[in-house]
Amino acid sequence: MSWQERYKKWREFKQLDESLKIKLFQMNESELEDAFHQTLEFGTGGMRGELGPGTNRMNIYTVRKAAKGLALYIEEQGNAERGVVVAYDSRYQSKEFALETAKVLGVHGIPTYVFTSLRPTPELSFAVRQLETAAGVMITASHNPPEYNVYKVYNEVGGQLPPKQADQMIEKVNCVEEELKIDVLSEEELNQKGLLKWVDCEVDEAYLTALKSVTMNHDLLKRHADDLSIVFTPLHGTANMPVTEGLKQAGFNQVHAVSEQVVEDPEFSTVSSPNPEEHQAFEYAIHKGRDVGADLLVATDPDADRLGVAALNREDQYQVLTGNQLGALLLDYILANKAEVPENGLMIKTIVTSQLGQAVAEHHGISTLDTLTGFKFIAEKIEEFNQSGEYEFVFGYEESYGYLVKDFARDKDAVQATVLASEMAAYWKSQGKTLFDALDSLYERLGYYIA
Repeated sequence: MSWQERYKKWREFKQLDESLKIKLFQMNESELEDAFHQTLEFGTGGMRGELGPGTNRMNIYTVRKAAKGLALYIEEQGNAERGVVVAYDSRYQSKEFALETAKVLGVHGIPTYVFTSLRPTPELSFAVRQLETAAGVMITASHNPPEYNVYKVYNEVGGQLPPKQADQMIEKVNCVEEELKIDVLSEEELNQKGLLKWVDCEVDEAYLTALKSVTMNHDLLKRHADDLSIVFTPLHGTANMPVTEGLKQAGFNQVHAVSEQVVEDPEFSTVSSPNPEEHQAFEYAIHKGRDVGADLLVATDPDADRLGVAALNREDQYQVLTGNQLGALLLDYILANKAEVPENGLMIKTIVTSQLGQAVAEHHGISTLDTLTGFKFIAEKIEEFNQSGEYEFVFGYEESYGYLVKDFARDKDAVQATVLASEMAAYWKSQGKTLFDALDSLYERLGYYIA
């Protein structure tokens, strides 16, 4: 079908959403061709695209197509009664897409648990396990520009779909034709049938309880947590509540939020990119850090799966650690503070991640496993070894600022990483050192590594 034919179908569809219809008739020919020249694909990482009308855009109709494919996939697995949990971030239309998912799943009798307000990706992963659902959906474009959104599907153990499951899901989505004519239930019908279940603080409380297991040296925290001054920014995203509460319950009371960036803003108006990998994202945090004399600056991306950390260097300037550097420091801290390092302990990292982590693991007597790039492969291995008992998971990370300390979540978790990084910084401050001093000590012990 040509783009003109696809466009004609949409233009002549009498029930087309009014807001999409208005935008459709405002588009020029070049914009229409881009919006209709192909169908937005559901791939191994989910469905990603710009928001707007068209088959090549994220909108309620392309979301319904993904949700229909998910319904067919779950039915084939034979566990539809367990339902699906859906979370979303601060982006445009994220909550609307969450409800559209419930409306499509409801036609198939599949109950949907939808959070009442925005939640981070790691809490969605946790919620799948906590609620024992058949799958999860996270609606977020992470650190991408404001005009994007993404539909990501999680399996029953809380990890993003590994290749075999992703292929099965993609096949189901591709079987769905006529995205404009997918049946949906109304919100009222969902409520009448008991198929829409709103999730509020009960999962938050369970997640925060699990988060207590991340801290390692409780005597240290009692003595020195109050000595550490932290500046925190969620970059207009989902991390404010869980990070603030997680740090508080660990004993950190000197936490200074960047007020301009606590605001849930789908435009991410204070940064050129809401990505803690980009050092410009720390501009406001650095100013705040100077004002309050902070020891540590932490920034999470909008869906709180990535963490960036900055500390004072030798020139007394805030410098952002790379993902490789922070991951190696966290691993070293974990293994140095474990009461007993397991003989079958395992650190998992991606193949593009620095070998410094492997050197740390070897120094402490545990094994390292490299996976393909993507945290879903780390999650897949965690589940495999939990089932077999061959290895005990100790830590997982990737160079792109993704870390997992405890496997109660099965995706990278910036909330966990923030709590542990803060504890680690408090320890090194109690020794009269910064994180960069600690990194130098690590290099002296194990050798120097690029990045």
